[in-house]
Amino acid sequence: MDATSLNAFMQREFPQVASQFRIERVAPMQADVRLLVGEQHLRPGGTVSGPSMFALADLAMYAVLLAMIGPVALAVTTNASIDFMRKPEAGRDLIGRARLHKLGRTLAVGDVLIVNEGSEAVLARSGMTYAIPPRR
Repeated sequence: MDATSLNAFMQREFPQVASQFRIERVAPMQADVRLLVGEQHLRPGGTVSGPSMFALADLAMYAVLLAMIGPVALAVTTNASIDFMRKPEAGRDLIGRARLHKLGRTLAVGDVLIVNEGSEAVLARSGMTYAIPPRR
């Protein structure tokens, strides 16, 4: 799936969150996803909350997986960890750069680096494993 078809899939299958994210780039085993930062993503002090950053990491990994295997809505996270390293800059979107390291029949393993738009400084790093349902 390319970025356009992934964005359409998200609008169709997950309309409750699709407007908060945009899949921007897809390449083999990679995808970049933007969190369109709004008031609902902020914590006291005006910075993006940890749960919002985690949601970005999870959605970015989901996007790269679907880019590789197609529209399998029931692929699910089975393991996740996140390291928060820097405070996000206020007023800027976040970009999740997802990369798959292993794509098997039943599991996919990868990581996501989160940066502020226009910066290369890593704000958070997440390691994730997804379960892939049996395909017919």
